[in-house]
Amino acid sequence: MLKKATSIIGIIISLIILVGASFYISYWRGINEPAQQDSEEVLFSIEPSQSVDDISDGLLTAGLIKSHFYFKAYVAFKKIDRSLQAGDYVLNKNMSAREIVKVLAKGDAQSKEMSIKIIEGWDIRKMAVYLEKEGVVKDKNDFIKLTKNEAGTCFSIESCQASFLVQIPANAGLEGYLFPDTYRIFKDATPEDIIAKMLNTMDKKITSDMKQEIAKQGKSLHEILTMASIIEREVRTPEDMKTVSGIFYNRLTTDMPLQSDATLSYVLNDESPAHTLAELEFDSPYNTYKYKGLPPAPIASPGLNAIMAAIYPGTTDYFYFLSNLETGKTYFAKTLDEHNRNKAMYLR
Repeated sequence: MLKKATSIIGIIISLIILVGASFYISYWRGINEPAQQDSEEVLFSIEPSQSVDDISDGLLTAGLIKSHFYFKAYVAFKKIDRSLQAGDYVLNKNMSAREIVKVLAKGDAQSKEMSIKIIEGWDIRKMAVYLEKEGVVKDKNDFIKLTKNEAGTCFSIESCQASFLVQIPANAGLEGYLFPDTYRIFKDATPEDIIAKMLNTMDKKITSDMKQEIAKQGKSLHEILTMASIIEREVRTPEDMKTVSGIFYNRLTTDMPLQSDATLSYVLNDESPAHTLAELEFDSPYNTYKYKGLPPAPIASPGLNAIMAAIYPGTTDYFYFLSNLETGKTYFAKTLDEHNRNKAMYLR
């Protein structure tokens, strides 16, 4: 009986040793063997708020590691889960997980990328000034020139694949078509690269369902982006955007001027929420107090909420609105008298 028990214990110990050895070999391979043998550089970024799980997910998606498990196990074993440094790294798919961890823990970032943030409601002039200030472009005028519709097919942006460019009217440029977002770009990116990235992003944001709805309404993308750009400049919240979109369409269908100070500010190049009587007489197709209908082109880059509002406006009986610049709250009215009372109450 004792011999039998001893034999069983021996077998169990042998199995434990075998399993342990197998796990060690697997673990050793997992942290020492690269994702691939061939060299391929990958730009990899870690944000300050990212956890080990987030970093592991990013590495696996980028093809830099073979397994979440071995990467996280090695990090935990070394007790360096809090030592992985935020930054931009140039890693290689022929690096092992051990080598990658060493680089990330050392914080040996080699930044070849940078972030730019294009704000919703910015026009091309503001974008150009920002990009010049950030050192992304040498001269803001070089950026602006590329957005004019005078350089031929796709505005001479070779890497642009946006399908909507052929629909832009001959007298219009790229105003309103550069999607506002936070972008990762190479530090040596050209103005053409940046414009192409924003155009291609806009192309992806306009889904097939959205295109079908625009066509169903008998409108063009240019008209939608023009309306969306005005909405973007007038109000802040998605709910207000839908209501204001409904108001503007109400005005258009009743042959009433849009009366948007945002369109007048665009041509006067100011930030005034309200204009003087003399300014309201300024002769420009962008003066929607003087001329009925939409202006010739967008006045800024609308975000997705404003674009959706322009395509799917709210149904409303309102014809007037005003916004409190300090609180952002919008007040609506059905009649001019009611609108004037709101002015007296809320714009003091």
